[in-house]
Amino acid sequence: MASPQENTAPPPAMGSHLLERLNDAQREAVEAVDGPVLVLAGAGTGKTRVLTVRLANILATRRAAPGQILSVTFTNKAAREMSERVAGLIGRPTEGMWLGTFHAIGARILRRHAELVGLRSNFTIIDTDDQLRLMKQIIEANQIDEKRWPGRALTIIISRWKDKGWLPDQVPTSEVDDFAHGKSVDLYREYQQRLSELNAADFGDLLLLCLTLFLKHPDVLADYHRRFQYILVDEYQDTNVSQYLWLRLLAQGSNNICCVGDDDQSIYGWRGAEVGNILRFETDFPGAKVVRLERNYRSTAHILGAASGLIAHNESRLGKTLWTEAPDDELGEPVKIQGVWDEAEEARTVGESIEDLQRHDNSLDQMAILVRAGYQTRAFEERLITIGVPYRVIGGLRFYERQEIRDACAYFRLIRQGDDDLAFQRIVNKPKRGLGDKSLQTLYAIARGRGQSLLSASEEVITTDELPPARRTALREFVENIARWRAEASQLSPSELAEIVLDESGYTAMWMADKSVQAPGRLENLKELVRATAEFESLDDFMNHVSLVMDIETDSTDPMANIMTLHGAKGLEFDTVFLPGWEEGVFPNQMAIEEHGYAGLEEERRLAYVGLTRARKRAIVLFAANRTVHGQWQSNIPSRFVDELPQDHTERAEASGYGFVQDDGALWQIAMNKPDQGGRQSNYHRVIEARNQRYGDEEVFVPVGQGRAVPELGSRVFHQKFGYGQVKGIDGAKLDISFDKAGQKKVMADFVEPV
Repeated sequence: MASPQENTAPPPAMGSHLLERLNDAQREAVEAVDGPVLVLAGAGTGKTRVLTVRLANILATRRAAPGQILSVTFTNKAAREMSERVAGLIGRPTEGMWLGTFHAIGARILRRHAELVGLRSNFTIIDTDDQLRLMKQIIEANQIDEKRWPGRALTIIISRWKDKGWLPDQVPTSEVDDFAHGKSVDLYREYQQRLSELNAADFGDLLLLCLTLFLKHPDVLADYHRRFQYILVDEYQDTNVSQYLWLRLLAQGSNNICCVGDDDQSIYGWRGAEVGNILRFETDFPGAKVVRLERNYRSTAHILGAASGLIAHNESRLGKTLWTEAPDDELGEPVKIQGVWDEAEEARTVGESIEDLQRHDNSLDQMAILVRAGYQTRAFEERLITIGVPYRVIGGLRFYERQEIRDACAYFRLIRQGDDDLAFQRIVNKPKRGLGDKSLQTLYAIARGRGQSLLSASEEVITTDELPPARRTALREFVENIARWRAEASQLSPSELAEIVLDESGYTAMWMADKSVQAPGRLENLKELVRATAEFESLDDFMNHVSLVMDIETDSTDPMANIMTLHGAKGLEFDTVFLPGWEEGVFPNQMAIEEHGYAGLEEERRLAYVGLTRARKRAIVLFAANRTVHGQWQSNIPSRFVDELPQDHTERAEASGYGFVQDDGALWQIAMNKPDQGGRQSNYHRVIEARNQRYGDEEVFVPVGQGRAVPELGSRVFHQKFGYGQVKGIDGAKLDISFDKAGQKKVMADFVEPV
């Protein structure tokens, strides 16, 4: 391979005017040109400026021509922005530079050497749909039951292996799961062979085949060593194993590799990112220089202090502390920590805060609600709609626009109105019942000919021979289910009906069997939908509500509040950030801890750190004492992250805990602020543990609106397990209840509702 032609144009006046705009650490990172360099760039510390000025400096000082620089990003948008900024700095286009995403650079290299890895230079890069189609063909050819062992699951397994850098013969025995009774590696081998025959590659191959190329053809690798004199990598903490190995091989030439990233913002382990890649940089590249960018240009001192105190609890980190040059009398607002009764009050509290900020001339565009999971958005969406605050959901659809919610609501629509052909078309084959296009065409013809709805036509078709027996049986089951659910609708609550429909239709089971990374979120959304129906007296009331919510439109040019997940917020910033749901099990997410242990907990903590550092001026953390889970009240304790926020940088709202107070024969559950012996606010966990005690009036503070009446002596109550009963005695937080069917029981007040 011929080396690129040197740039002979006279260098522009790079020098001091650019470097003078950098702080000391940024300048050190730019000027440390030779050898391996790790730039630990904290949130809001000017990472992009360092990357672009470093590139411009290398070009302007003629250390390398554009074609001798490899600059790798994670998104095409980041690559375009970097190219534009560098061109602006040096005063000319960056033509010839190898600047792009991992996949784009990998594809460029493979097309030059395709024959060496069994492809031709015009190979096709297949998308996920084609990949899934090919997987299904291979599963069918091997006479494997695709319903039991779906192609989507195999796609995920193989993609994970490719991210690890494993070809079929390199997959460790310990990594082989029970897919198709252990046949996954053989299916992987057949899949790769089929891709080769089709002259195709999937996205995972773009790096995996590059690794194969470099390892089997050292002369090719040597050519790239001579070509690339400088390598720059953005967001290094998000690299997977395959990307890491690819970079290490290329860096063995000049050893001039600069990786920019933040170990404290590594939050994508669920999609293959390995935080260990950045943690062992100094081991991988002996003599590496580490530059820490710690001066933050985004957030107040209180926000930075809270975030730094929180992330310091992680053990797997290289360590840095964010700071700002703001004077001591300009620390900003402390991070506010607010306890609320339940998710409804949480949404009300956030809504009221947004309205108050608006009244004080704060733009909605500069406010964001950051949730741990997508299902949490519904309560905030509905609250903002109720109070007339326009909003946008960034990085996703509004709750009632999501596929699984639309599908579920289509079932409800058809139960409510049998003539709803659009709903029928959407769900008749969801989950798959073998009722494809041919079956629907038959139904369309009959319905149009007789002026009937599709459901009415189906009721007749199941008694004739127009459809093959198997499809007729499937359609009969569907029609009978709709009829039965319609009959039950008047007897059941909306939430009970919703659970039955989603269960008996097989729709929930369909997503439970789905192995995609989106499936758990879709299941959580369905649970949230069931919870939403419980707020209405009838299915009609709920569907009318959904119609009104879906009908609300806002002018996209108007300022809007922002709602998004914490993962989706990375890289963004707002004046005000609301962080709801900081409770054990919600955040940190229980599944993350169960699946990944301490490593999972540390990634959750990094996610909390990311959330806090999105805020410029104010951050509000909220947690609820109760949440409805599967239609039942569940008492929660605040997230451990709440206690890990340093007191010097936080402000606890007066409602710091919940306890029970008996007054005039009635039991009240109230927000509490119970000081410890030193006069300081109690640790919330101790308050929770002590909440079954009876507190005298002199020991508690009851903020207006924070009390919640539970039962009175003689009152009727309902318990999820024991049913209806009458309160016979109150002993602190414990009740003696005579249940109609279960008899006399002593139960906790948390688990009863007045009727």
